[in-house]
Amino acid sequence: MPNHDQLPTDEERDMLRGSVRGFLGQHIAGARTVDAGRQTERQLWKQLANLGLTALGTDPGQGGLREVVIVQEELGRAGCGSPLLSAALLNLSGVVEQANDERVAAVLAGMHTGDHCIPLAFGEFDGDRSAGRPALRSDRLTGDIAFVEGAEGATHFAVFTAGPVLTIVDADAPGVMIEAATAMHLGGQSRVRFADAPTVRVPLNKDGVDNLVAIARLGYAARAYGAARRAFELAVAYAKERKQFGQAIGRFQAIQHKLANCHIDLQGVELTIGSAAKQYDAGARDWHWFAAAACVLAGDALRQVSLETHHTFGAIGYSEEHEAPRHFKRIHLDVLRHGGARPARDELADRFLGGTPDRLPEYDLGPAANEFRGEVRAWLLEHWSGERRAAHQQPPFAEREYDRAFALDLGRTGWIGLAWRKHFGGQERSAFEQLALMEEMERAEAPRAGAPVQAAMLQVYGTPEQRRKYLPEILNGKAIYGMGYSEPDSGSDLASLRTRAVRDGDHYVINGQKIWTTTYWGEYMLLAARTNPDSKPAHAGISMFIVPMDTPGITIQTSTTMYGGTFANVFYDNVKVPAANMVGDEGNGWKVLTGALATERGFIGGGIVLKVAHAFELLCTYLRGVETDGKPMRLDPIVRQKIGDLAARIESGRQMMLYCAKQVDSGETPPHDAAASKVYSGELMERFGEVALDILGLEATLTEGSPGAILRGRIEQNLRHSLMWVISIGTNEIQRSIIAQRGLGLPR
Repeated sequence: MPNHDQLPTDEERDMLRGSVRGFLGQHIAGARTVDAGRQTERQLWKQLANLGLTALGTDPGQGGLREVVIVQEELGRAGCGSPLLSAALLNLSGVVEQANDERVAAVLAGMHTGDHCIPLAFGEFDGDRSAGRPALRSDRLTGDIAFVEGAEGATHFAVFTAGPVLTIVDADAPGVMIEAATAMHLGGQSRVRFADAPTVRVPLNKDGVDNLVAIARLGYAARAYGAARRAFELAVAYAKERKQFGQAIGRFQAIQHKLANCHIDLQGVELTIGSAAKQYDAGARDWHWFAAAACVLAGDALRQVSLETHHTFGAIGYSEEHEAPRHFKRIHLDVLRHGGARPARDELADRFLGGTPDRLPEYDLGPAANEFRGEVRAWLLEHWSGERRAAHQQPPFAEREYDRAFALDLGRTGWIGLAWRKHFGGQERSAFEQLALMEEMERAEAPRAGAPVQAAMLQVYGTPEQRRKYLPEILNGKAIYGMGYSEPDSGSDLASLRTRAVRDGDHYVINGQKIWTTTYWGEYMLLAARTNPDSKPAHAGISMFIVPMDTPGITIQTSTTMYGGTFANVFYDNVKVPAANMVGDEGNGWKVLTGALATERGFIGGGIVLKVAHAFELLCTYLRGVETDGKPMRLDPIVRQKIGDLAARIESGRQMMLYCAKQVDSGETPPHDAAASKVYSGELMERFGEVALDILGLEATLTEGSPGAILRGRIEQNLRHSLMWVISIGTNEIQRSIIAQRGLGLPR
């Protein structure tokens, strides 16, 4: 594997993408298929070689797997079936350096110049039984290989046979016959027959071939992603222009949410593929795991995207004159190659259900965050383990969501203000260090502490006096805030809230009702109230207040939630709050409020996915020790399939978490990206709970405290709790509208 420091920069990768896209846009016609004849294919191959694309993988300075992935994505966008991936596989295999035979060296050298085109077949190592398994006898190859791309323009074929041995056959040699075939009604999928065809041989090791198969699956997933992305972009553009019932169909919520789902799926696939390629280039031990996760995710997500984009096009997408059908076919072919998601899913299951317990791979978050992760882990081992942690877990869920003594201990570290500016008393640490803290806190099952939304709001909009009074209380773990937003007639529609705040001298008098308030037991409530009932638009008359919860006139009526916690109806009857407690200017509360929610959503998806990841690891640990009818449950094919699928989906959520953290560190958190992470992670938590019940059956429904409750009842409790994450902090339906309108530019 190449030295990470030698690889191209992100700017150079952008240049590569632009160059390849420009070339393919100029040379590949919109309706072009790959079965255009030998002469045309060889001309195209020569041109691609002139761009240096047939040499990718030979020199770290010219590119590694990330560059190969970029090229594959662009081939997918253009609908080009040129077998560049075969060249990359041969380069990455190291066979170029091992080719002692002058004939082999000459063939491979010709591949780099574009004089030779060499489609590669894995034979018995392929992972798909229909790919063909030719056999080598006395340097003669006999048998078939199927679904071969670029065979029409090939000068040679490279085929793996038992050993493993890489055999190279001249396409014009006696005993070689090429039969054109179509798959998904897409041309260029030839069957090649060998009948005692003469070969030259290069021995390789089995691990090397397994690596190449994993790379090949990832490369085809990347090409499928490129095709899906192109079709999706066409569908979005179509939705903006196509009119029905007098308006663009992109204004309809059904279309907006359909395309928002596609955007989320595509982002997850893009990030997981890119991560896997990066792990390979960095020489990471777990790169195989990341590649398997990407392939499993792509297998389901990209096919769903291809269906949804066609639904958006309607009848126009049926026409073969349109691009969409070709992309549909390409996606379905590519995600199935080399066994597709099936062997990748099994590989994921092996990691978590094998004989040796294993966890989700830890990310390299950078030197500072990696070091901080160890510091947090050591601190939690000292301050939140053993008897203290065990004692905290004994009471019911509603009584262990918060621990004041722990909050004070954490406050002494300064970590509650990890990301705050130093002049506010913070440490100005990076978003990745925040992730390290979140990850370790979740794995230690430590209770939450601090008030991140309120702290961010005060730092941006608070007066100097407010900052001096309230920020130290939050930083030291002494104060926690509730959020008084929702009302009986204004849940997600906060612009319609009715709670009034009327100025009376140096105070405001507040009257109204808030519902579904979870942290009603905190020291303060961050309250949204209307100070100008006649303002236009309606949200212009909202202001934000810090309300001490011991203020006279506040009445709390609690309710038990379905997930075992509590929330409250909070009534405000002539509650007098000093005017100095207003955060921001009067009537500016909407800006203050939405800014705070955007801050929270930037990390809320990451927090949720870390909860799912921890629960997943606990579930897998439990499954390794369970038998059903005398057989280990971990060997059950259905269980393995479900665990592999969950692992891939969790990895997608973790990648979205990292993506949001990177944006935070760059100084921006686009609301549609935070929304995508929140939507995906919340629904992933729901999915995890449902799948866990499917695997474990009725006994998994036993509640905490019941005899025989699995994992102290946390499986079913997590499922009940998951609904809150989908609804709170802006329902997922609202988040999908944000994605569609702000991210995709669909009309409001």
